[in-house]
Amino acid sequence: MFESSIRSVNHDGAAGDLAVVFDDRRDFVAIGLWDPASPIRLRILHHGSPTAIDGAFWRARLTSAIARRAGLAADPGTTGYRLVHGENDEMSGLVADLYGTTVVIKVYSEAWFPHLRDVLDAFLEACSATALTVDRIVVRTSRNVQHSMGGEFGEATTVLGEAPTGPVLFLENGLTFEADVLTGQKTGHFLDQRENRARVRGLAEGRRVLDVFACTGGFSVHGAAGGASAVTSVDLSRRSLATASANMEHNLGEPGVAACRHTITVGDAFEVMADLGRSPRRFDLVIVDPPSFAQKERDRDGALEAYTRLAALGMALVERGGVYVQSSCSSRVNADEFRAAVREGATGHRVEVIAATAHGADHPIGFAQGAYLKTLFANIG
Repeated sequence: MFESSIRSVNHDGAAGDLAVVFDDRRDFVAIGLWDPASPIRLRILHHGSPTAIDGAFWRARLTSAIARRAGLAADPGTTGYRLVHGENDEMSGLVADLYGTTVVIKVYSEAWFPHLRDVLDAFLEACSATALTVDRIVVRTSRNVQHSMGGEFGEATTVLGEAPTGPVLFLENGLTFEADVLTGQKTGHFLDQRENRARVRGLAEGRRVLDVFACTGGFSVHGAAGGASAVTSVDLSRRSLATASANMEHNLGEPGVAACRHTITVGDAFEVMADLGRSPRRFDLVIVDPPSFAQKERDRDGALEAYTRLAALGMALVERGGVYVQSSCSSRVNADEFRAAVREGATGHRVEVIAATAHGADHPIGFAQGAYLKTLFANIG
């Protein structure tokens, strides 16, 4: 609940205090965690009828979230996925990702810290109840979180098991990846594109692949495993591309990966694509998966312009008869707006949309604004 939607407060509260919401008739509406330093002033936990926020509440909430991923837990080829998806699992400001038997809990609100020990205890009980094996838990805090917990939880704190001394390995669609669970972006890997990466793998055979905003190589590795003749990974971060190369090496036992020629290009994606457009070089499969361009509402127009520009640059690099893939992870840009921006950038190309995808099962959508991920797959004529 944003500060602007709160009519009155009966007294000041500290971060993590339980705050009750009443309507005009003084009837109970909801209860949540008070977050006085954030524009999201109240992190709603429960609405409807009054309930106690205690160990039993946390166990029930977390058991429900973990059980919702039972289908993924039953897949031996995927051991990396999201267990708790913030607001969409009614845990606003907190996510939990699984990498093998390591869980990374990322805290985005100071309001969680007074409750975090209880939440961790409940999380372990929920894992036991759902037969999920966890032997290490790392708690990470986002940069915007400021708290005074006496140093109990730093930027990355191992609260169960031995602290990792290197990357943690996990499986995604039968392929091996590494996650830097201590200092990597988000929790160490972007798990939300797993199903789209599998789709790319199915499209890659014999193709020359360009993976823009490649980050740690999720799409690149899947393209190689799918039989791509060559994969080029582009990203501004040299460190991320080093991880992408390591992820390729983890999968050299896959015939496709071993036979694929992988090259990396460090540079600004817009500039690299523009330079490629001035050359005769073209690709059979181009993937453009940028970071969020709209962190705030005022960024929306700029984000839409960026999506249009990326579509124009990206489609110009697709060989006739090839496939173009573009994603948006901006929650403030809805699916219709994103598609319109891509269509605007497609001027001069014959575009046949073959798939429009959204979230995987481990990233459920609990409310309209939770639908942040949009991806288009299109044949380019």
